[in-house]
Parts: sequence; structure tokens; C-alpha cells
Amino acid sequence: MRIHDNILGTIGNTPVVKINRLGPASVNLFVKIESFNPMASVKDRLALGIIEDAEKSGTLKPGQTVIEATSGNTGIGLAMVCAQKGYPLVVTMAESFSVERRKLMRFLGARVVLTPAPLKGSGMVKKAQELAAQHDWFLTRQFENESNADMHSRTTAPEILEAFDGISLDYWVTGYGTGGTLKGVARVLKDKSPSTRIIVCEPEIAPLLTDGIEQKRNDDGSPAESHPSFSPHPMQGWTPDFIPKLTGDAMADENADQILTVANPNAMEASRNLAQQEGIFVGISGGATFAAGLEVAESAAEGSNILCMLPDTGERYLSTPLFEGVETEMSEAEQQLSASTPSCQF
Repeated sequence: MRIHDNILGTIGNTPVVKINRLGPASVNLFVKIESFNPMASVKDRLALGIIEDAEKSGTLKPGQTVIEATSGNTGIGLAMVCAQKGYPLVVTMAESFSVERRKLMRFLGARVVLTPAPLKGSGMVKKAQELAAQHDWFLTRQFENESNADMHSRTTAPEILEAFDGISLDYWVTGYGTGGTLKGVARVLKDKSPSTRIIVCEPEIAPLLTDGIEQKRNDDGSPAESHPSFSPHPMQGWTPDFIPKLTGDAMADENADQILTVANPNAMEASRNLAQQEGIFVGISGGATFAAGLEVAESAAEGSNILCMLPDTGERYLSTPLFEGVETEMSEAEQQLSASTPSCQF
């Protein structure tokens, strides 16, 4: 086992794990578990990629404040990277996202500026742009920064190809948040594994890609307004209220073979089933991606290999509906078990 110079060396090389108890027996289901990154999400990759590319280009100056709009996981990843490298960090985040995320970012030393929930994701993006311009801070622009997608082309995609070396990868299933994973991995798979079908999934109540309505953008590629097909959904980090430029690029390059929508209850059920039947602990977005993978599995040819991206950990969702019904006090059955055992005598 190697010794790392610092925590940033532990980013990436996340495991691919076979699913054994869920899905039809006629196909092989696999998941890539991004919670094995040090801050427990896929966004650790983009945080490191964007910051180090900016350092190399001179865009980010020593000691300069970094700022980003985030639903939480990118901010947490950036907070780790900035803490290790010595950059102050400010994040803007819609107040509707889970409190666990803002606490984690503040614990890591970041300042968190909340934006009104009715303004959705585009509201936090505009606030970050305003603060960056006002204070001359470095805006990471995760939704349109090519360093985001490049990091996945350099790390995530080769890891997938290595895992399936010698066997076919028939389907790769992913959601989209920034679009970095989608664009960065899909273009490599199209080149190196052209038989792999790329399945992009999104919330049933926010079918931005499915509806095919063109997103209005500013000159810099950022969203000009909320997408008309967007409705608030619980899959945090999975589909903001606009189509990110990186996502739009991937779709324009025909790097997706199919779009699937996922209903909220199916995402919740898949997350719980992964935990209780496979011991794999993921959030709502991971459950949503796996639910789409299960749909693919129903019609896939016998012996097909399907890989689903699981972007983060379930611990980011303790205050969300995913954990409704999970109590902290003993249930009636647990109380009966407690009462049936004689108390220890001291």
C-alpha cells in the first residue's frame, strides 16, 4: 500500500462492484461507487481537476478566493481541495438543499451563502457570478468548465475501461449534474468501446433532455433562465433547473444513445434496496441511476453487462425524505427484544 503525499492523492480509483441480489438473473449489473472518494462523492474529481488546471494556467492566483455555485457535493470537494492547498472558499447554495452539506462545507472552512429556494439552481449560479465579479474571486464554473469533463476523461473513463478489460461493457448508465461525468466519460467510451450504449437518466418531473426544448444561455454559456420543463425534485445534484453547457455538448455530439426518466419513488426504493440487500449506501441520485439501470436490465440481451454510476453517499441525505420512517428511538419490535433479555447484573 502506497503512502500519499496528501489527501488529494486518494481521489479516484473507485471500485466497480457486482450486484448480486437485485435485478434479473439473466444480466450482470455492476455499480461504480464514487463514495469511495475522500469526501464521498464523484465531485471530488472535478474539484481537483478544475483547481489544478487553473493553477497551471495562472488563472487562479496564490491565495485568491475560490467561489462556486453548488448543490453541495462540488462545494464539499472544493472545500477539501482548497483546505489542502490554502485557498479561501466561498460557495453559494440554494437553501432547499440538505443541511448536512452546508455543515460539512463550513466544517472544512468554507463560507456558505444561501440563496432563496424559489430561485432554484440558476439563482445560486447568478449569485456566484455577482460575488466573483465584485471581489475578483476565481469562479470555477463547474457547469461549463472543460477541466471538469477533462478530469473524467483522464480518470473515470480509463478506470471503467480497465475494469471491463477482456469483457464487454454493453451499457453505461449515468445521470447528469454538471455534465462533466457524462461528457468526459462518454466521449472516451465512444472512441475506445463503441459498442457500449450510453444511457442518460433524469428526473421524471424534470425532463429537460427528454422534452428537447433548447436552453437559453448567456454569452459565457451560463443559463439565462430556468428551463421550462424543470420542477423541483429530491435528486440533489442530479439535474439542475437548466441544461449545463457540458451536458448540452455531450448531447449535441450524440454521445448518448437513450434518455430515461426516473420517478421519485423508484429512486428512493432503489437506494433503500441497495442498502438493505447489497450493503451499498448511496443517496437519492445514486438510487435514481440504479433504478434506470434496472429498467435497462429488463430489456437487455441475456448476458449483458450494465454499469451504473453511483455518485455519492447516503449520509448526505439524512434530513431528506429518503430517511423518512427511519427512527432514532426503538421500535415496538426492538422494545420487545430489549424487554425479553434479562438485565445484566453488576
